[in-house]
Amino acid sequence: MRELGGIGSGHLRASPGGPAMQLDELSKAIIENLQQDGRRSYAGIGKAVGLSEAAVRQRVQRLVDAGVMQIVAVTDPMQLGFARQAMIGIKCTGDTLKVADELSKIASVDYVVLTAGSFDAIVEVVCEDDDDLLDLLNTQIRAVPGVISTETLVYLKLVKQQYNWGTR
Repeated sequence: MRELGGIGSGHLRASPGGPAMQLDELSKAIIENLQQDGRRSYAGIGKAVGLSEAAVRQRVQRLVDAGVMQIVAVTDPMQLGFARQAMIGIKCTGDTLKVADELSKIASVDYVVLTAGSFDAIVEVVCEDDDDLLDLLNTQIRAVPGVISTETLVYLKLVKQQYNWGTR
């Protein structure tokens, strides 16, 4: 395994078999603190986990640089004038990676995954209204080369959404 970051800290390691990262208990605790409150100060996190503010700042930066985590603001689309959200199952032909890459370029698409099963890809979209969703489907998603069919699942109510699943 190769160490990413810290001088001798060993807090973040790449697994030799793939992209999975192994985190030490301090890095896990930092992530869990940020998942509870992404605005928590490095000093406050440091007190909770037993590190200095500078050490927490360095670990957070290494975690972000390694792609292990992001620190973002999550908004409520309904409060911002986006009344229609949907999940769209997509069947493709050809190279699904190319299709996914093109779908990722569409501004209204906020989530793209390649899947096994009934659909080759699933995207989540956020739109202003039903007319906006229809236009998105007809002029952008179905126009992507390789897209052969779509099935749209319109969200009626978002019951639960969380990003605090923790660490292993």
